[in-house]
Amino acid sequence: MPEESYGIIILAAGNSSRLGEPKQLLHFKDKSLICHVAEEAIAAIGSPVIIVTGSNYELIGSEVKFLPIQLEYNHHWQEGMASSISTGISALLKTNPSIRGIVITVSDQPFVTSALFRDLIETAKQTSKGIVASAYENTLGTPVLFQSQYFEHLLNLKGSEGAKKLLKRFKEDVAEVSFQLGRIDIDTKGDYQNLLNSKF
Repeated sequence: MPEESYGIIILAAGNSSRLGEPKQLLHFKDKSLICHVAEEAIAAIGSPVIIVTGSNYELIGSEVKFLPIQLEYNHHWQEGMASSISTGISALLKTNPSIRGIVITVSDQPFVTSALFRDLIETAKQTSKGIVASAYENTLGTPVLFQSQYFEHLLNLKGSEGAKKLLKRFKEDVAEVSFQLGRIDIDTKGDYQNLLNSKF
């Protein structure tokens, strides 16, 4: 594996309780959200791309079965996002122990692109920052890249803690990439209807 290789972990384990149906399988522009983000990740780096599933794992697995990705089931998905991050990183390190960094992304940001993933990686290389986050609506969030020195911190997250905790804790080591459409995600039926009615 090349020294500067990066992987992408797609978090898709939640049960979409506020929506009432699996958000990962919602369609936008003739494609499910999970297929969209997986295909953009593949276009950006080739491999390794890992999808972490939990609730609805069979449905999601069937949806992406033709894509060259690695599926990992999080047995503890109900405990919160931290367990999915740990599942993804552990699986990635098992097959790619010398990987330089990982991008953590979610399945309900419909405007994520391969270009954004590449921008995160290039910014990490150019700035030597340990973390590169997407910037939108006066906040930093996913997709977010972590260099390998942060893997242990990610593995030690607990419960509902997400990667944002580390963005605050190590803010002096964070670079930003603009992703204005990152503000659009899908949590409710209203969010989805707004997306379908949008001009994008």
